[in-house]
Amino acid sequence: MHRPGPPPGPPGDDTGCTVLHVDMDAFFVSVELLERPELRGRPVVVGGAGPRGVVAAASYEARAFGVHSAMPMSRARRLCPQAAVLPPRHDRYAAVSAGVMEIFRSVTPLVEPLALDEAFLDVAGARRRLGRPAEIGRMIREQVVARQGITCSVGVASTKFVAKLASTRCKPDGLLVVPADEVVDFLHPLPVAALWGVGERTEESLRRLGLRTVGDLARTPVDTLRREVGDAVGRHLHDLSWGRDPRSVTASVPDKSIGAEETFDRDIADPEAIRRELLRLSDRVGARLRGSGQAGRTVAVKLRRSDFTTVTRARTLREPTDVAREVYATACALYEASGLEGVPLRLVGVRVENLVAAGTTPRQLALGEPETGWRQAEAAMDLAARRFGAGAVRPAALVRADRESDPRHGRETDVDR
Repeated sequence: MHRPGPPPGPPGDDTGCTVLHVDMDAFFVSVELLERPELRGRPVVVGGAGPRGVVAAASYEARAFGVHSAMPMSRARRLCPQAAVLPPRHDRYAAVSAGVMEIFRSVTPLVEPLALDEAFLDVAGARRRLGRPAEIGRMIREQVVARQGITCSVGVASTKFVAKLASTRCKPDGLLVVPADEVVDFLHPLPVAALWGVGERTEESLRRLGLRTVGDLARTPVDTLRREVGDAVGRHLHDLSWGRDPRSVTASVPDKSIGAEETFDRDIADPEAIRRELLRLSDRVGARLRGSGQAGRTVAVKLRRSDFTTVTRARTLREPTDVAREVYATACALYEASGLEGVPLRLVGVRVENLVAAGTTPRQLALGEPETGWRQAEAAMDLAARRFGAGAVRPAALVRADRESDPRHGRETDVDR
């Protein structure tokens, strides 16, 4: 999976190229290989193994067989039957991601995460201290390997759009500078699907006009594009085709909500099994709230029936909380009030919204809660998880459930908005 990076030497003229896009290489798989080095060089897929499982990540060896993220696991197994399939461990990925983001923020405060495994950086203010943008990119790659044991690819450009394209073009484990005066030469040979905002439907519309490359699109009158794909999209794509992207790197904005969902291998009607899953999800959401230093005032549940009908219910608490036990109690109450107890469900989710910085609102003790209660217990569980790994300490109900034949675990999803 790992290949040597580009040879040392001048990577290109980086004058004015102060935007970096840093993207981890096959992130989930790379994290798993830290503990499973015997799988290096083999096709590896991370995702749910059940009949409703979905690929969350694939190694480059698996991608060579056509396997990609968001693909049904059943299809991935047909394409690459020799692949090793590993269940996702979101807490572990979040921990490694936090370490990577810490490296980025040691370079510049202007870090804009896009996901756990990628971010934009504006390094204009770091040049005097750390050197030219390409050298900063090279340093970041070295630190990510040294401190986290995984590789990343870095695009260096004058705009966010071009920097992201550059990191994609030099994967895996590469660095690519697109000089400011060579942007058009870099863009125009690319397929139109490389442009932000071009999905399958828009690509079909552009192909009807005979537009297959970015250069084709750039040479098309903007009024023609507006008529075919709409005013806003047409103008947007025309600007991008000439390398015009005025957006600046914006430092990370706190999540609007934090949640987690579970798609079952088969529909579950047993209310006790549903409550155990709500407990598991609430436990994860609480840990992520505390890890991000946030608390939320609104708890919501998502309940999806076997016919894909989805019901959501929410309740606003008196004070913000980051305590999983409080999230769980509210989630159970919402489930019981939904009218779906005993109804077969294919997915359940728990989400906490209206987030604030933890500790900014005075908190009253819940009725019957001792002075030292669930918050302290869960904080101790967080410490154990950091030291011994996720799941080292869990509620007893979850330990019992895992020892029984529990029909869960089709696909787990963490949701930040």
